[in-house]
Amino acid sequence: MIWPVDPPVVLAPMAGITNRAFRRLCRESSVAATGRVAGLYVSEMVTSRALLERNAETMDLVTFGADESPRSVQLYGVDPHVMAEAVRIIVDEDRADHIDMNFGCPVPKVTRKGGGSALPWKRDLFRSIVTEAVSAADGRVPVSVKMRTGIDDDHLTYLDAGRAAAEAGVAWVALHGRTASQMYAGQADWEAIARLKDALAPLGTPVLGNGDIWTAADALRMMAQTGADGVVVGRGCLGRPWLFGQLAAAFAGEPVPGDPGLVEVLATLRRHAQLLVDDYGELRGCRDIRKHMAWYLKGFSVRQPVRVSLGTVVSLAELDDLLGRIDADQDFNVAVGEGPRGRTSGNRRPTLPDGWLDSPFLDGSAAIVLAEAELSVSGG
Repeated sequence: MIWPVDPPVVLAPMAGITNRAFRRLCRESSVAATGRVAGLYVSEMVTSRALLERNAETMDLVTFGADESPRSVQLYGVDPHVMAEAVRIIVDEDRADHIDMNFGCPVPKVTRKGGGSALPWKRDLFRSIVTEAVSAADGRVPVSVKMRTGIDDDHLTYLDAGRAAAEAGVAWVALHGRTASQMYAGQADWEAIARLKDALAPLGTPVLGNGDIWTAADALRMMAQTGADGVVVGRGCLGRPWLFGQLAAAFAGEPVPGDPGLVEVLATLRRHAQLLVDDYGELRGCRDIRKHMAWYLKGFSVRQPVRVSLGTVVSLAELDDLLGRIDADQDFNVAVGEGPRGRTSGNRRPTLPDGWLDSPFLDGSAAIVLAEAELSVSGG
């Protein structure tokens, strides 16, 4: 069984980030801290319709390393029947041990078609998708949902959606304490997580909290304040895969390892690049590691020409040369390194289909719009 996750720590699915290489680094850090794989590490988001079409890139996303266990996939979709068929493919072909469903994506090109964090507003559609997905899994693998508090402060959906998901039989509900309009700005509303926990307690459905977990201490504090059963960690681990070792130690009641100095950070960065190259080839692997450079080097002193060149690196040899030009005798800058990282944009009016907020139930025009909503994007 996936639940209870031990410790109750989940790597949030992030597009272009939580591929096999990054998941391996996170798992390895938990093993280094506790001697075992601790927590759950979710894949990049997979679009349900693309899975049915067996798109080559999508099939690669649901292909796990031989040593990955348990295997966790996140699905995105807007059609109950398509989602159910996607679940059947994953279960029948033994492609994963857990399925999560994304109802948290706040990206405008998704919400303008009624998908992602806009979808729970349509109560009947949300309930139908979750119910059919859980039914398709048929108890063979657990199914969970991840969502936001709502579209904006005037259109909150998390309590109704949480109850619907719990009644459908999900393994747990993960809540990011922000609305779609907030995107990633401001502070996450942990009180909303507490309210959802209280609402679902009679149903016995676990609630996991997500938002503003930058350190192991933040995770423990969130659980203490909200009563949440676990945490989902996204942006906090960008450039810091060792955070999962710190989380594993904290939940085990053991001393939390400190953040590494630059020597160790550069070694982790280099291993990350090597894993990507091993998986995707040198050109694609080096292109993929570029997005991680600023996260790994946040808070460290690196000459601007070197930073710029790292953003265009095309080979491991070039990467080695550039890393060799960095003065690695630097301690981790706790004040900078443990603060917010990744996307911080937000506080803008959500983009929705015309008339989307007129009714919390699906109608014909909304159904037409939703047919265009299955895009290969992620977030939450």
